[in-house]
This record gives sequence, C-alpha cells and structure tokens, in this order.
Amino acid sequence: MSVLNFLVRRHPGNSEPVRAKEELIFHCGFRRFRASPLFSQHTSADKHKLERFLRPDAALVVTVYAPITFPPASVLLFKQRSNGMHDLIATGSLLSVDPDRIVIKRLVLSGHPFKIFTKTAVVRYMFFNRGRCDLCHFDGQLKSQDTVLLNLYKRVFPKWTYDPHVPEPVPWVRSESALPEQEVEME
Repeated sequence: MSVLNFLVRRHPGNSEPVRAKEELIFHCGFRRFRASPLFSQHTSADKHKLERFLRPDAALVVTVYAPITFPPASVLLFKQRSNGMHDLIATGSLLSVDPDRIVIKRLVLSGHPFKIFTKTAVVRYMFFNRGRCDLCHFDGQLKSQDTVLLNLYKRVFPKWTYDPHVPEPVPWVRSESALPEQEVEME
C-alpha cells in the first residue's frame, strides 16, 4: 500500500458536484476499490493547493491510499447512486506513486486590533479561545477599524478509507414506461 496520485479530468457527461473526501469507486488497471480521495491542483511546484470540489474545467490530481500500481495505468472514477447504479465521474491515468507529494489547505484567519501601538498591535478574535490575544508586527500604522487577515497553510493527508469490496452495479435497463407510445392507424 502507498499513496497513489492520479491525474484525472472530469467526464463531460456528468455535471453534479463531487466533494473532496466523498467515497468514489476506482477502476485502476485490473483493480477495483472504494476510497475517499483528496483533490489538488496539477502544477510543477513542490506544494499543491487542495481543491474542495472536482472542477470540470481543469485536470486535477486525485490522491488516495491504495495498492501500488505502476504508471501509466488508466483509471475510471465512478460514484454510486442510492439505487445502486454507478455514474462515471472522471477518467485519467496514474501520475505517480509518491507519499512525499505535499498537498496544502489554505485557511484565512481574521481578527480585529485591540490595542494599537506605532508598528505593533494586539489582535483578538483571531482564534477560538476568547482570552487569546496575539501581538502582531506591521510595516505601518493600523487604524482601529482595520481587520487583520492571516493566511495559514496546513498540510493535509488522505484518509485511510481503502475498501477492496465494490458492490456490483445494478444493470442498466431501459424502462418500457418511458418509451412514447405510438398510435398506429390501420386501414
């Protein structure tokens, strides 16, 4: 088992939103398994931003714990409906087997200045602890109505949700009631 990174593109036939950490069904090479993946941007940098949804306009990297497979194995991502049918969500290939790939989540912390000095200020309401105040240094003077914003970057890891048992999809059957009835006139 290792961390597998798949490069996938959203299938144009499916438009429903797919959240990160939502259980999907993977068909990777000759293996089928269920897992809850992370989505991240596909860039040439060493740190990759977490995406909360599978976007339809760009190729994303899907990260999941799974058995080691050798690239470039093809992959199909399915989502199981409540009635048991599988919907094709995305297609792609195995990018790498790399547990050192860094996926980061960006959070923005906000607070208000409590006591203002020349280039420093005591900021409160930035954390959930009511009594917690932080001393911040700035390059200029703050005003009392200013809001202080702080970017926080946190590394995220995929959850160990690998499940080799995948239920068989319900076969697709065309409903006879959905067909329009044609009236035939006989003379």
